[in-house]
Order: sequence, then C-alpha cells, then structure tokens
Amino acid sequence: MTNDIQGQAVRPFVKKWAESTLAGKMERREFLALASTFGASAAVAYGLLGQAAPAMAQTEGKKGGILKIGMQILAMKDPRTFDWSEHGNIFRQFGETLVRWNNDFTFSGLLLEGWSVSDDSKTYTLNVRKNALWNNGDPFTADDVVFNLTRWCDSTAEGNSMAARFTPLIDEATGKARDGAIEKIDDMTVQLNLSVPDISLIAGMSDYPAMIVHQSYDPEADFASNAIGTGMFELTGYEVGVSASFKRRESGWWGGQALLDGLEFTDFGTDQSNIIAAFEAGEIHMNDETGSEYLEILDALGLERKSKPTANTIVARMRADSPPYDNKMVRNAVQLAVDNATVLEIGYSNEGIVAENHHVAPMHPEYYELPKITADPVKAKAMLDEAGHGDTEMELISIDGDWRTVTTDAIAAQLRDAGFNIRRTVIPGSTFWNDWTKYPFSTTNWGPRPLGIQVLALAYKTGGAWNESGHENPEYDALLAKATGVFDDDARREIMKDLEMILQDSGAIVQPYWYNTSLHHVAEVKNLERHQFREMHLENVWLDE
Repeated sequence: MTNDIQGQAVRPFVKKWAESTLAGKMERREFLALASTFGASAAVAYGLLGQAAPAMAQTEGKKGGILKIGMQILAMKDPRTFDWSEHGNIFRQFGETLVRWNNDFTFSGLLLEGWSVSDDSKTYTLNVRKNALWNNGDPFTADDVVFNLTRWCDSTAEGNSMAARFTPLIDEATGKARDGAIEKIDDMTVQLNLSVPDISLIAGMSDYPAMIVHQSYDPEADFASNAIGTGMFELTGYEVGVSASFKRRESGWWGGQALLDGLEFTDFGTDQSNIIAAFEAGEIHMNDETGSEYLEILDALGLERKSKPTANTIVARMRADSPPYDNKMVRNAVQLAVDNATVLEIGYSNEGIVAENHHVAPMHPEYYELPKITADPVKAKAMLDEAGHGDTEMELISIDGDWRTVTTDAIAAQLRDAGFNIRRTVIPGSTFWNDWTKYPFSTTNWGPRPLGIQVLALAYKTGGAWNESGHENPEYDALLAKATGVFDDDARREIMKDLEMILQDSGAIVQPYWYNTSLHHVAEVKNLERHQFREMHLENVWLDE
C-alpha cells in the first residue's frame, strides 16, 4: 500500500525510514539516498522530514566565456570500460547518464524522467525523458535505453565493469542479458525484470561508466567520431595528454542551454606545481582536484576552495594470485605493520578520516563499525618470518607526482621500519593505468559510490572487472548477493558486518584513509560546487568576466 504525498505515491517503508531519521536512528543523507533510489523525488523526500528541498545556490547568470580547466586528458575508450573520473568528466560534457547522483546524495533523473521500484526490488519501471534529442537530431527513446542496458549486461566484453552492476539481468550461461530481463513497454517506458532483488541498480546508473551512447556507437572508431550525445555541449577537439575543447549546443538540449560559450580542458600532468603555475599565469579558471599538500598554497593565491568530505580513498592492494601475496599470512603481516593514522597524516595532511582496511565508509548507510586494530610492527615482522618471507623483496608500485606517491612512500617507510624488504617503483601517469589491475602490489585511488555494497561488488567479488586484488571467497560472494537485495538498513548492516570482517581478515588491502576532495577556482567562476565523486556538472556555471 502507498500514500500520496505532493501528488507522488510513497511506500510505507519510505515513510518508516523518514520516521527513523526524525527519531535520530538514521542519518539524513542515508535516508535521502535510499528514498530517492525508490523513486521519491527530492521534494517528497525532504517533505517527509518536514524540510524544503534545497535549491542550488546561484545568482542570475550571464551567457558567455570559455571556462578553462586543468585536468588530465586520458585516452578515451568504450564508456562501459571507463575506469577514471577524468573519462567521465570529458564524456558528460556532451553526453549524459540516465540518473544523476546529486550533491545532497539524492538521485534524480537525467535521461530518465523518473522510475519506480517494486516492493521486492525485482521490478524496475524506467520512464524515459520525452524531450531529449541526440546532437545529430535523433530522438532519444526507450530503444536507446534498451540498447545501452543490453551493452552493459555483456559480461563477455573485456573491461566492462557495468556487467558487475547489473548481474540480476544477466544469464550466467551466456554472460549476456537474460531473455525477458530488459523489456520495452512502449516508446518511452522500459521495464527491468530482475532474477533476484537488487537495491543498487539506480545508483549504478549514475556512475561514470554508465554514460549513454548512441545506437550507432562503434567501440573501434575514433573517439571524436563517436561523440554523439544528448548533453549541453558538443566536442570540438581532443588530443590525449594535451587538451579537449567543447562549444555550447545552441539547440536541442532538453535542459535549455548552458551559460558558457564553451570549455577548454588542458593537461598539465600529475605534478600539481604545474597547476600552480597555470593559475598564476591566468591559463586556467579551475582545476579538477587539489591534493592536500597544495591546499594552502592555492588558498594563498586568492583562489576559492571548494571541499567535501567523501568516501574517496586509496588502497594498497596485494594480488592474492601473485607470490608472495598468495600467502594470507604475508598479507595480514603487511596490514599489521602499517599505522593508518600515520599514513593519513603524512600522505594527506590529515584531510580526511582513518579507514579500517575493508573499503566501507562511515558515510555509507550500511557501514558497521568494527573494533579498532592497532598497528604492531614487531608482530608483523614475526608473522612475515613465520610465513617464510622475512627476506623476500616486495615491490610497491604507485603512480607518480602527487598525493598517491606520498601516501605510498609513507606505507613503504613503515614497512621498512618494521623490517620488511621493500622496493619502491613509481610509474608515470601516462602508463600507470594501462595495467592498474595487474600489479602484484600497488596503490590505487578509488572514487566513492552511494552504497557500500556497490564498491564491494566492483572491487572484491570473484571475477569482477575491477577486482584488482584477486580476492575470491564464495562465502563473501554469497553474503554480498544477499545484502544487495535487502533494503532495510539495519538488516543489511548486520550482513555488512560479516562482509567487512571477511575482507579485513583476508588481508587484501591496506586502506589507510578516506580523504576530503577539494578543488580551486578563480573568483570569476560562479555556481561551481564540489561533487563528492569529482563529477563536473557545468550547466549552471558562468563566468563573471
């Protein structure tokens, strides 16, 4: 049974969550994310809390100007294989996702006008936006949604991380979409019929590998020739490692028009001293991210800082299929030798909170706080010796030139202090991500996801496209599948407790901290906000020049 609130049907369990939030039993952010997942609009979700939905802080903007941005320009590829935020920030200027994860942690429709989810989380009805047009003039319809969902469900496509997010639609025998799983109801409606409950599908539709492509999309073609999108800008130039440029789409975008005439992205590499020089020379208006060691430096230039606490993180992961890390005792010894609080202090200037080696953050709704584990270098070395690897050289790999290098240096230093034989290797950013899932022992930065179960499925599920640690555990996989179908927070948190313990005990990762994400911009840039996932949403941004 449902009740109508502000003209929208609201399920009893959503109202129950609101009551729990008002009673202090649930975090507001947690409630907003879950309520919007089940189709409640922001107005309804906030209304249930007795609040008005916040409007984006903005003044009357004016048209004109080219926004200049400092960001790495990576080689582009099939969006369903995107594995860096930079990929998404380029594509979303001319393309869009079905759903947006908003700054207040709610979900709202982009190429979907809305959706509904059955009480058992096994049937999703997607309402396609009626006034969206591709920049080649084609109308956007349910056929486009079906086309993209079918592509996402192809687990046989190398590097397709979207398949891990839509497993309830996939036939295990074929590795592709199950017959009847993706059903076109009419030209503007698609129904998803899941084999098992899954509360994470809407969140998965908002991630950067979920960028929507035209039905003519050719993964083998040049990126620029594939730049058919539904978004507010049009791509005008792209050179890997150098620059990307866009012009405003003058007509056809369902949202109206962007205020900016265009965008220019410039690649200054991973050394942020180059970003400082670019700001000083007036070459850029904003960067995409400021590392902790440069926050005060850029503040001193008179720039405006935008920061946000997030579930962004870095992990030092060990591949369980590569010696000596195929020995669990070795992995646990590495964990025990590292003081995560010290790594946060050295690696990110305490701009964040200490993590617990299980990749679920306190800001995730299903987070369960485990007992703290104190670093013990002496015991760690004894464990390493007992495992027969007291003198074995371990190569710890990282990208070059920023906080990830400093963080990895701090981890390596603690391991050396504990008596481990550590060799550090730093790989240029231009080549690091070519093999990022294959290094035996390396650090990788991870963006946040709305739900803890999402990142656990992406990074630690057996056979997952982003399972860079090679973690395999049937009990873990079964518990994760169970948790994915539970929308009651308290019940899911009890399952998450076991998942966190299994992952922590496996020794798969040293996860030192969750870091605050920041950017800087000149005062002339208006209406720019820091998104928790480094997403650049620029439709309302303007230049006061």
